[in-house]
Amino acid sequence: MKETKYIFVTGGVTSSLGKGIIAASIGKLLQARGFAVTNQKLDPYINVDPGTLNPYEHGECYVTVDGHEADLDLGHYERFLNVETHRENNVTTGRIYQTVINKERRGDYLGKTVQIIPHITDEIKRNIKALGSKGQLDFVITEIGGTVGDIESLPYIESVRQLRWELGKNCLIVHLTYVPYLAAAKELKTKPTQHSVKSLQEQGVQADVLVLRTEHTISQEMRRKVALFCNVEPNAVMQSIDVPTIYRVPLNMQLEKLDEVVLTKMGFELSAVPSANMVNWTAFVEKLENAKEEVKIALVGKYVQLPDAYKSIIESLIHASAYNHRKLKLDLILSDKVDDENVAKKLKNVDGVIVAPGFGQRGMDGKFAALKYARENNIPCLGICMGMQTMSIEFARNVLGYEDANSTEIDEKTVHNVVDIMDEQKNVLNLGGSMRLGAYKCKIKKGTKACRIYGKEHISERHRHRFEFNNEYLDEFEKNGMICSGINLESDLVEIIELESHKWYIGVQFHPEYSSTVVEPHPLFISFIKAAIEDK
Repeated sequence: MKETKYIFVTGGVTSSLGKGIIAASIGKLLQARGFAVTNQKLDPYINVDPGTLNPYEHGECYVTVDGHEADLDLGHYERFLNVETHRENNVTTGRIYQTVINKERRGDYLGKTVQIIPHITDEIKRNIKALGSKGQLDFVITEIGGTVGDIESLPYIESVRQLRWELGKNCLIVHLTYVPYLAAAKELKTKPTQHSVKSLQEQGVQADVLVLRTEHTISQEMRRKVALFCNVEPNAVMQSIDVPTIYRVPLNMQLEKLDEVVLTKMGFELSAVPSANMVNWTAFVEKLENAKEEVKIALVGKYVQLPDAYKSIIESLIHASAYNHRKLKLDLILSDKVDDENVAKKLKNVDGVIVAPGFGQRGMDGKFAALKYARENNIPCLGICMGMQTMSIEFARNVLGYEDANSTEIDEKTVHNVVDIMDEQKNVLNLGGSMRLGAYKCKIKKGTKACRIYGKEHISERHRHRFEFNNEYLDEFEKNGMICSGINLESDLVEIIELESHKWYIGVQFHPEYSSTVVEPHPLFISFIKAAIEDK
């Protein structure tokens, strides 16, 4: 049985420094040395999970294979490590308190006063150590959300302080801070880092490794200064400089010897550990950075003002473009601002169109206009989740002649509900209504474009939606050239639709973007980009 070691990644000075990318990079480098690794995210917000959050609040809601709605950083973890995450990989303050309160109501605490210490911190520690309790992992790398000094993060930092004493050499703290550059003075300033480390120390936690986020190269002299003032060894102070792509970060951190320092501090003899094999990763990054020709993709959605709302889709497009030797030029188009009058101008000269997921009525008409334009002009088009549903409605309206075609979500009085509310008896209950969450199996019809893309008949993909294609219209759709090429056999639900006469026009009820990784880009995105660049 393996003795699991725990690495904690904290952040200071400011948010959005890239703790998730650093945590994923550590995981990638250790995995490349042959270790079994997983990443975990602790989120300090009170929501039990991000499923109820507006994408403008927190970016996309990522879904794990076991149906857990999670923070978008789990997407980074999976894309970097090519290892599936689960419910245990994302913990929120809301879930911690919910569990503790439920235990108190059941009488588990035998009448004792329930407090932050030890009850909340014990529950946090239990969630952290649960991943390593099965003895299958060498490292659990836990990213603590928020910024050191935030009141919301205090219970997590206190839990780390306790674990530091309980785990000894099997625990290591990596602290990410920001080193700003003052243009007027033409110099970098380390004082914010010093204050951040001091704040961490005031909470009883001493960082073992400092990663300094910067736009400019940090000199060895400045690193020694930081080490001196922050009680860290000079070789454990390293920079993470701005790069054009996040996929360059693991390679840069390897040059900084981050993995070597981590292993040495955790008691490993480097001579006994294989070097990190980053050959495939490096090859991907070189394809990504060296691509000369562009592929222009329009992403039509209702949350495009915050690109993080479609983070996994964007990263999947980056993967597929690189593997097709193209540089992605992404045009984010707000569906609210698209209509039949301006759609030709909005989509002029694009090589492909993606119609994005998104609950609610707002922006639907713009999606219909974009889909009609792509369908009639033979432009490769991928509809994802609600994108597939709007594909169905647009086809029913403009090909089948059902002018009133709609969904029950938009108009429950509509006669032709091409997209209908799913049967609550068959699906997971969520937020007072039914929702299909997590991985579901799908059988693909032989001879279809989807079957050629996947190269197999049976697949499993992740879902997050409440509405389904209404099978009452299935026969009529297929008679008019819209083939339902993927079916969930257990419930007879339509998973994939494709237009026979079109160059590449496919809608999927699931979210293929959740499964695309650097090592294994998703075949749908690969095929979509390939179709977009053909004859160019």
